[in-house]
Order: sequence, then structure tokens, then C-alpha cells
Amino acid sequence: MAHDLDLFVIGAGSGGVRAARLAAQSGAKVAVAEEYRVGGTCVIRGCVPKKFMVYASEFAHYAHISEGYGWSASGSSFDWSRFREAKDREISRLSGLYIANLTRAGASLMEGRAVLKGPHTVEVAGHGEVTAQKILIATGGRPWRPQDLPGVEHTITSEEAFDLPALPRRILIVGGGYIAVEFAGIFAGLGVETTLLYRGDAILRGFDDDVRHHLSREIERRGIRLLLGQTQTSIEKGPNGLLSRLSGGDAIETDQVMLATGRAPHTAGLGLAAAGVEVSSSGAIVVDGFSKTSAPGIWAVGDVTDRINLTPVAIREGAAFAQTEFYGNPTRFDHDMVASAVFSQPPVGSVGLSETEARNGGAEVDIYMSSFRPMKETFYGGQEQALIKLVVETKSQKILGCHVVGPDSPEIIQMAAIALKMGVTKSQWDSTCAVHPTLSEELVTMKDKFVRATRADH
Repeated sequence: MAHDLDLFVIGAGSGGVRAARLAAQSGAKVAVAEEYRVGGTCVIRGCVPKKFMVYASEFAHYAHISEGYGWSASGSSFDWSRFREAKDREISRLSGLYIANLTRAGASLMEGRAVLKGPHTVEVAGHGEVTAQKILIATGGRPWRPQDLPGVEHTITSEEAFDLPALPRRILIVGGGYIAVEFAGIFAGLGVETTLLYRGDAILRGFDDDVRHHLSREIERRGIRLLLGQTQTSIEKGPNGLLSRLSGGDAIETDQVMLATGRAPHTAGLGLAAAGVEVSSSGAIVVDGFSKTSAPGIWAVGDVTDRINLTPVAIREGAAFAQTEFYGNPTRFDHDMVASAVFSQPPVGSVGLSETEARNGGAEVDIYMSSFRPMKETFYGGQEQALIKLVVETKSQKILGCHVVGPDSPEIIQMAAIALKMGVTKSQWDSTCAVHPTLSEELVTMKDKFVRATRADH
């Protein structure tokens, strides 16, 4: 059966655009549909604008440090409107680059919502039905809000946080994941009275326990009020703001309530059932190692599959799909040893297994860990602590995990990830000569194993 296209991609985010570009460059006839703006979550309403906000929020802290280094306070102030306008210009520029790269590769762009009508048919709003030999779903994820929470309509999510008309004086952020922690640092750094509320006993579930507890102490040192082990029971709008009632019996009044309680695959209304695409209980599209769905002719990559929800992963999955289907080069993306960063303040870098994951997996491990004040802090009398930790398999001495909290840790962890991906041992790691004076040199100079007073938490 002849089709209009060789490939139709639903979603013009990082994964979809990469797959479309590579497929088009092979000579395939490719089209991409996007219902909002080209660039997807990362460029438009995620990691890129959020990183700009992190940069903006750090300058007040830098100004405080500068006084300890001999600089006089400038009395400068932050203009949210100016920042937001500059951010919007840059996001528009980046979105334009995505469009230009797509069209330059030979792919066509359709603006409108796409819905599956069958294994090889898509209907695009404003464009009608299109058939394709292969369809790739790359619609990403969206913030999740508990609809049974009274007053939830008064809340915002991370998506609305980028475009607030004005900075609130007080904000309550609900959640303990990386989005919640990052935005807590952003708002606190911009001078907003910030409270972070999380139902668990420690933030950043899934990260190493020492990292979680260390970062909790450090963000409180930055002025963030941290409330653990509680949930919201209701939100009421009053004359002076929003009143959040908590499960512990307390109430907090703020000007904004931001819910960062998770993200869900963006599959609602996509027509997956009509096309025979299997989804998990969470709504994620089920795929195999080559990103193929249960339906013939349909693949999915990125956050919509809920494997590892990171932009670089979506890009690599999209590239692997294109190599497999359009270049005759069967390629699986290896999801093992993928580094991640939390742009909290201070930031976190992590790759490999946490101590708990290693032990629960049956490994006997040696732990190397150190907490100290970085050089920049000691000079001016600052108290912020950095943390570095290695999880090492006892028998083979292979490094299973590396975790860093402190200045430049996302940059540090990228290089560490290369070594761990190659299966580096502790002796090989230690044979690297340190770069002095740096924070990262501590990673290759730790010789003494860490002995915990009690291991009841394992």
C-alpha cells in the first residue's frame, strides 16, 4: 500500500526533531506535527528556561560572596519583567533554530494537534488525514495535578511559573523531586519567601540517601523552609492570599502555590486505542528495546515512554530509531549509566547506583565519602558544605556509583559518567592525577573507606 509519507512524527520536541531530521537526511519523506511550539518541553517550558532562571537566581548569592572577597555591595535589584522578556526572546530564537534545522533537513512541519486513526493514519487539525509507512510518537509529558485536592484550581505548575506576571512575595512549592527542589532554589534566590512541602521523609526520592539528606541541610541554609512528612489537605483563596491546610494540622498562607508533584506521559486523546498501541497503568506507551510499540508501524521515544525522562535520552532514542529504520543500522540506546543533574542550589550530579540500590541488588560495597567546605567558602567564612561519594563493589573494585553535591557538580559528573560507563575500577580512578586546587580533585584522592556508625537505614 502506498503512503503519503515514509515517516510521520507526532511532537516536535528534542527526540522527535532528532529522529525526523536524521530520517529526512536519509532521503525519506518526513513530516512533523506540533500542537504548541516547536522545541518541546525542554526548549519551551522546561530545562532551558529553567536553567536561565537558575542563573538569574544565583547572582544575589554571588553578590553576598563577593563582599567576602573585597567587593562593595552595589545595591542592585532584580527586574522580573526584564528577565522574562529576555528569556522569551531567547526561547523564540531557539524554537526558530529547531524549525530551520527541520526544514533544512527536508522535513515538513504541520502546526496542529495530531490524532492516530489507525496504525498508518494520522489526522492533523487543519490539515486532514495523512498516511505514513512509519509513525513515531514523541509527545513528551505534562505536569500532573491531583484533581481531588480541594482548591487545586488556585495552583500553578512549572509551566505557568515561567510566565508569572510578577514575582510573588511568598510561595509554597509542593513536591520533593528535582523540579520542586530546583524551583525552590530559584524563587528563594530571587528573594521570594519559599516553603518546600514534601510528603516523604527526604527530598529527591531515587537519589542516594546521603545526597538527599545533605542537600536538605544545604537548601535550608539558603533560606528555604523545608516541611517533610506532610501533605496538603485543601487550598482556600482568601483576601490576603492562598491558605494551604496541611495534614499535620498547620496552615500556611502564601501568594502562590506551585504543584511539582510529578509528570505524566502526554497521551490523552492521542488515539492510541484506535491504533492498537499498548499503554502501561501510568499511561506510558509500552515499547521494546528499539522503541517499537505493540502496534505495527508505530514507535515512541522520550518521556511519553517513561523510561528515563531526560532530554539527552530522548535525543539518543530518536537517533537510534532513525538509524534502525532508515539507515539499516539496528541500534538500541543503552539506558545504563546515564548521568543526571539537579540544578538545585547547590547542584547535584549523579551517575550509577546509589548505595541503597547497590546493597539491595546484592552487592557488597565499599563506600568512599567526604563532606567539606569548598575553597571558595572557606575564604569568606561561608558554611556551605560539598559532598562527594563513591560506591565501589568490594570484590571487583569497580565503581558502581558517583555522587557529587556542590559547585559545578553537573559539569563534574559528565566526565565521571564516561569513566563509569567504561567500567573503571577504584585503582584506575585513583591513578588519575588531581587538578589542584579544585573541588573535583577530592574524587581521586579519597583513600579511606567510609564507615557508618549504623547501617539501620540499609
